[in-house]
Amino acid sequence: MARVLVVEDDQFVRSALIRHLTEAAHTVRSVGTALEALREVAQVGFDVVILDLGLPDLDGAEALKMLRGLTDVPVIIATARDDEAEIVRLLNAGADDYLVKPFSVPHLQARMAAVLRRTRAGGNGAEEAGDGVIRVGGLAIDPLRRVAELDGTVLELTRREFDLLAFLARRPGVVVARKELLSQVWQLSYGDDQTIDVHLSWLRRKLGETAANPRYLHTLRGVGVKLEPPPAEGGPA
Repeated sequence: MARVLVVEDDQFVRSALIRHLTEAAHTVRSVGTALEALREVAQVGFDVVILDLGLPDLDGAEALKMLRGLTDVPVIIATARDDEAEIVRLLNAGADDYLVKPFSVPHLQARMAAVLRRTRAGGNGAEEAGDGVIRVGGLAIDPLRRVAELDGTVLELTRREFDLLAFLARRPGVVVARKELLSQVWQLSYGDDQTIDVHLSWLRRKLGETAANPRYLHTLRGVGVKLEPPPAEGGPA
């Protein structure tokens, strides 16, 4: 089971989450402020953080930004805000998933299980054999070490960018539908294409390409995205 940090200032909600998650055999710690959460994450190893946005000392979005500066532990946002633009902004800022209050504990546990499966399998739900490195043209992606290189240079990728790149690299030359990317990389059953577009744009920049002049990442309008090596570099290794 998982080591969970619950960041929630409502004592009633907090107590209920602690009770139900503990009954499900998770190890749970809880705090009521963002600063306490940062201290806990810096001192204790967690498998997942449940983060409320309405905290008394810092807005949850700012707390998320600070958490991402410390660790890439999976973060599930628990929020009463159901504005789609806000949710997209939080996902782009590094959240792994979100739940709109009120939600049931079984629903939360299902989301936790999905996030943990992806994290423990190297980021996207697919198992890697041994310590094999995925190679596509000049790209070398090590799922176990979570390191990606382009022509021998290490790429500075966020966790989500790495997940997206690795998922596409496992299917070189295959067009992957946006719905599948949302489902497999983001673990979402629905969402805004803007989420994918933003991450593709950041990833392209780090690969030294643009949407107008792609080298590895190719978008087929209305269909999906594929990753393949530049022709001069030959086919996938």
